[in-house]
Amino acid sequence: MAGTEYRLSFERPIYELEARLQKLDTLANENPEARNELRRLRRELTDLKKRIYGNLKPWETVEVARHPDRPMTTDYLELVFDEFVELHGDRCFGDDRAIRAGWAKLDTYRVMVIGHQKGRTVKERQACNFGFAHPEGYRKAIARMRLAAKFHLPLICLIDTGGAYPGIGAEERGQAQVIASSMFEMSRLPTPVICVVIGEGGSGGALGLGVGDRVSMLEHAYYSVISPEGCAGILWKSGTFKEQAAAALKMTSKDLLKLGLIDEVIREPLGGAHRDHHRMASKLKLHLRSNLRELVGTPIDQLLQRRYEKFRRMGVFLDAAEAGKPQNGDGRDTTALAASTPGAASRAAGKQTDSLLS
Repeated sequence: MAGTEYRLSFERPIYELEARLQKLDTLANENPEARNELRRLRRELTDLKKRIYGNLKPWETVEVARHPDRPMTTDYLELVFDEFVELHGDRCFGDDRAIRAGWAKLDTYRVMVIGHQKGRTVKERQACNFGFAHPEGYRKAIARMRLAAKFHLPLICLIDTGGAYPGIGAEERGQAQVIASSMFEMSRLPTPVICVVIGEGGSGGALGLGVGDRVSMLEHAYYSVISPEGCAGILWKSGTFKEQAAAALKMTSKDLLKLGLIDEVIREPLGGAHRDHHRMASKLKLHLRSNLRELVGTPIDQLLQRRYEKFRRMGVFLDAAEAGKPQNGDGRDTTALAASTPGAASRAAGKQTDSLLS
């Protein structure tokens, strides 16, 4: 865990109990009663963490995802991967430090790693533009994706950004176009692609690295089309409604897993990833190794077809209360069956639209 004094408001009972444990620990060697009390308080602390982190509100999840002690891309590059060799520049404008990319090894697998980087200190944050990437960052990522495909190496993307940089200069250099190009490139990349949201997954900045064969999230990360503050500013004209916006956006890992927008939730250490970097890195490494083992052996044509169908299935919703739904011979709803069939959801939606227009 990094050594800052940043504390979340809902964690106050945890820190108070930890302070009591620290004081009692100095007496435990000399006093048997103190040792018994120490064991009791440790069990109480474990239960308290489970209770608090098992019932986080959506806005509290956002706070955890933004915690300054939370492990970032550079932390995982050190703890998960070996022999990382960073590649710089987009051969067009410059080197955006908000996106890091390079060769690496994960056990016996040679991979290409691309990830957002926010920075830890003030100087690093300024150099990384607080994780808000410019167009040159995504052009750098696209070039590295193509390089990975050229050498038939799996691509691993670590997503942790509040969004792409929305400044005038970024727009002049084609921010929206380059994000769309990145998504298009990933959709047809002839190599396995694994995407993991490790912290914030905000807007198009996250989507620019978010099209993969496996899209996963850490337990207390979030993934959303807009930040809660931005949503509150648009709908309520005030950032004070950010908690309501966070709840309405359905941005937590639990919500997105239910909606089928992600494939897996990676459990974090008790109390959040910011409390134990090494254990979180071990969990992430196990997840990546498992998916690489499965994807590397899959033929490329099947990989691309499944990736295409995976994203085509998203966004199709049918009204369960709709009257007069067609039934098949065994009494099941044919529209529901169509929505659950790979590649058929979009066709079902198209037929439904045609019937409404006719």
